[in-house]
Amino acid sequence: MSIKRRFGILGQSLSHSHSPALFADRFKAWGVNDASYERFERSDLNGLENWLKTEARSPQALTGLNITIPYKQAIIPLLKDVTFKARAIGAVNAIKSTSDGWIGHNTDSEGFLKALRPVLTSAHERALILGNGGAAAAVRYALQSLGIEVIHVTRSPIEWKAMRYETLNASYLKHCKLVVQCTPVGTYPDDEAYLKIPWEGLTHAHLIVDLVYNPEQTAFLKRAASAGAKTMNGKSMLIAQAEAAWTWWNATT
Repeated sequence: MSIKRRFGILGQSLSHSHSPALFADRFKAWGVNDASYERFERSDLNGLENWLKTEARSPQALTGLNITIPYKQAIIPLLKDVTFKARAIGAVNAIKSTSDGWIGHNTDSEGFLKALRPVLTSAHERALILGNGGAAAAVRYALQSLGIEVIHVTRSPIEWKAMRYETLNASYLKHCKLVVQCTPVGTYPDDEAYLKIPWEGLTHAHLIVDLVYNPEQTAFLKRAASAGAKTMNGKSMLIAQAEAAWTWWNATT
């Protein structure tokens, strides 16, 4: 196989990432035989602009990257431009090389909606989002597009409607039938960790989503299931956003 196009994922720690295996499977299914997908770990973004320029001009050109924790927001000032959706969300999870430079896009919101729609019910009119990073921003954008009221639960103040973890009580949780865990807490290898919420506030009508997909059943989801709630991990979102990123990387406009 002659590799002419290189893709990959950029983040701080990528040992948990399933993206390389996912794209290897997709390349085989799609009959793509001129592309590769790699991990690019960076402890910070110093020198990234020059690295991107150099890699885009190499004989085996770096064509597109997925962006993950903790760079979905921090990378934006280093890009030539971002799409309308990415600007509205305030985070990117995919970038690609163009003749004008590297531009950013967000397929997390699209991937989340595709994963969520089959299990969403009329009871999910109000949602709690745990976290305030790039993934949380994409989830907020997606839920608001459906007319769902969104409240963030965070450790520090943010510009969006939010409350602190210490003020979240069981009574309030009962009124928010959709909870989306958007932090990396509980990701392999720290898979015994979980965010603490008032579990007694969960009911059988609750849907608890954890965007972590490795492990498949996080400690957070196990707790939620034992309290009677329905649960969903982030694997279907991972697949949907990756496929959307591939489409965007290969679009001519």
